[in-house]
Amino acid sequence: MMIKIMSLFLIVMVGLALFGRLRLPGPKRPARHRTCPRCGRPQIGPGPCPCTNNGEA
Repeated sequence: MMIKIMSLFLIVMVGLALFGRLRLPGPKRPARHRTCPRCGRPQIGPGPCPCTNNGEA
């Protein structure tokens, strides 16, 4: 009985994996990161870069 449950579980998991490949083909594209034109630091969020506030770089 335990072997039947394990084999059924594995078959269901293989089916889900194949279905996932059909729905989402190919690798995901990495997000492009914005960088500050003055200092080159990555910009996180919509605000200005800290280098513009304190005159660094």
